[in-house]
Amino acid sequence: MIVYLVLGLIQGLTEFLPVSSSGHLVPAERLFGLQPPGLVCEAALHLATLCAVLVAFRHDLVELIRAFGARGSLDRRKEIGLLILGTVPIVILGLVLRGSADVWFRSLWVVGAGWLATAAMVACADRRARGAAAIPSAAGAFSIGLAQAVALVPGVSRSGFSIGAGLLVGLRPDRAARFSFLLSIPAVAGAGALVLWDAVHVPAGEALDIPGVAVAAGVAFVVGLLALRALLALVVRRRLWPFAAYCAALGGVALTLAAIWR
Repeated sequence: MIVYLVLGLIQGLTEFLPVSSSGHLVPAERLFGLQPPGLVCEAALHLATLCAVLVAFRHDLVELIRAFGARGSLDRRKEIGLLILGTVPIVILGLVLRGSADVWFRSLWVVGAGWLATAAMVACADRRARGAAAIPSAAGAFSIGLAQAVALVPGVSRSGFSIGAGLLVGLRPDRAARFSFLLSIPAVAGAGALVLWDAVHVPAGEALDIPGVAVAAGVAFVVGLLALRALLALVVRRRLWPFAAYCAALGGVALTLAAIWR
């Protein structure tokens, strides 16, 4: 049960904070012998973090849904189109790279490089961006989508890259975070659906621990919701530099360990 608690805690904290959830799982498996959670548990963790986003942005989602009505806001309809445009890169890259992703997840070299890239993006965006736009342009939305797609590489933070890209294309900090997490909904839902599909079609190697999976998902949801709200406050206050320093330190450690264990 302790393993499931740890998995839920790691997923909840690192899925939303700009530090990379996948990057933390790779060294945790290597250093502490933490076993991969299994497909069903992985799908449950994705669902839990998705639910955290849905709860945190429920009012924004209601506004977007109302946009389909006869009296829907034109701005909200435009934003829906931008979110669809921003989703295109991760759909394409996700399908193209799906078969080779496992190789990346076993490499500390890749994780270390990903953490350093995250540190650079977060530091650059936090220092240089001074935007005031409420929604991105079409080119900006596609750029944010590309940044999100880069997070398929372990060590690269989805929130760090997509929020950073939003800031760099001229969005206000709060709107950059909002667009980033709304954009994450189809991405996380799609990832969870793919994992669930694999779980259904791949024979189970061991009995499913339903209580353990439930605990992992519950912890991921609660911790993830708290982490998400904390990050939103930090983005507005422009206090992301500690995450950049943290990722830079982890990247250096990961690359050092990769050289030692070579």
